[in-house]
Amino acid sequence: MKLATVYSRARLGLDAPPVTIEVHISNGLPSLSIVGLPEAAVRESKDRVRAALINCGFEFPLGRITVNLAPADLPKEGGRFDLPIAMGILAASGQCPAEPLAKYEFLGELSLGGELRPVCGLLPAAIPLRECDRGLIAPEEVAGEAARVSDVAVYGATDLLAVCAHICGHTRLQAEHPEPPPTQPRAGPDLADVRGQHGARRALEVAAAGGHSLLMLGSPGTGKSMLAQRLPGILPTMSEDEALEAAAVASVAGNGAIAWGQRPFRSPHHTASAVALVGGGSVPRPGEVTLAHRGVLFLDELPEFDRRVLEVLREPLETGEIHISRAAGQVRFPARVQLIAAMNPCPCGYLGDPRRSCRCSPDRIRRYRERLSGPLLDRIDMHLEVPPLPPGALSETPATPPECTKTVRSRVETAWHRQQQRQGCTNALLDGEALGQHAPLAPAAAELLDNALARLGLSARAWHRILRVARTIADLEAQDRINQQHVGEALQYRQLDRAQQNG
Repeated sequence: MKLATVYSRARLGLDAPPVTIEVHISNGLPSLSIVGLPEAAVRESKDRVRAALINCGFEFPLGRITVNLAPADLPKEGGRFDLPIAMGILAASGQCPAEPLAKYEFLGELSLGGELRPVCGLLPAAIPLRECDRGLIAPEEVAGEAARVSDVAVYGATDLLAVCAHICGHTRLQAEHPEPPPTQPRAGPDLADVRGQHGARRALEVAAAGGHSLLMLGSPGTGKSMLAQRLPGILPTMSEDEALEAAAVASVAGNGAIAWGQRPFRSPHHTASAVALVGGGSVPRPGEVTLAHRGVLFLDELPEFDRRVLEVLREPLETGEIHISRAAGQVRFPARVQLIAAMNPCPCGYLGDPRRSCRCSPDRIRRYRERLSGPLLDRIDMHLEVPPLPPGALSETPATPPECTKTVRSRVETAWHRQQQRQGCTNALLDGEALGQHAPLAPAAAELLDNALARLGLSARAWHRILRVARTIADLEAQDRINQQHVGEALQYRQLDRAQQNG
């Protein structure tokens, strides 16, 4: 046979578009050419494939070999096409049967000795196979992550010889079985470790129950980072689809070892660039906001971030997606994150601290806070002051032990399930007509909210976010209607709005 067809998958953001590898062998001077918009790593595969075939004992055809990667207008990158190209050459030259190749898709990089090396993005490549009824043959080292996809047969192989033995029917590869999901959440920092800060603990619970973003304002050492690190523990357990999305992001980023079902927690340094935060590069890769998908993105020392870097967060906070445009096309990355940020009240950090005096001038404080734009603050649902603890709060044994993570998580999950049953999403995602339908206000609550809108000069976006937070507070109390107390508490979580108005 002079023509063979093998199936594989490219990598385009979190998508895995199909690629058909056509191998044709004709008479002529010995050569191997690859067409179909291959990048450098793909063009170099011809040398890896030739050495792997020879070292595995196969005959490398002496003829003109043309490898076409279709569709021709889709960029192809990485070493993932080594294995399908090698299988196409073997089938076209008659050294292995061609008919069984139609039942599988192949992904894997070859060493010069024929061993299979792992590639990134295997999990997204396995998800579409549920619709096309094909199995996946991939390097054994990463085949387990693709086996997380139900109803897809994934076969792990150590080298090219094992793949050929499977295709020829001599020695069958064993299908990979995913590890069972953990029955208990992974142990992490417990909320009971946080002493005092009852208002901040309450705000953290409200944020977790409704999926709201939160900005904590306070002096150094008041527990802002400590609280943020405990947020993933009180978030609801991930659904199978959410776990699959988070694992797919980790797979594309080359971090397939992420714990299954555990919400990611990312905390980039304030020197991070815009590309590091939202993704990019000549070959677009996910940034921190995508790596935190379905989890928590914690930005400590928020005003220390470059203002232009922070402004790129406005789109993902609003839409839950990142779109990166390059000359070769556009890539979409998911970015449905819960933003938790922390900042000091002033450059020295001690404005309003009873223990130490602030050394900052009013003009310096104003410039410091102006690093955060109004549109960005509008997109953060809750602003909360975290005050310093009184003397002796850490050494004294409290009369009532603070609630642990498990206790708070049970209340959060109850409120979360209430939202899912009512509207199919968290309160933070309610918008437009759905917000008016599912967040009915009692007359006194509506009057309070209208008065606050006029007195604080709130934008329409801030008004909607206060209403969503009030809806979450009502859900925590199992109330169908939002009353005056719920709106009053929600208004307490817009402290920067009040500070700007007073200033």
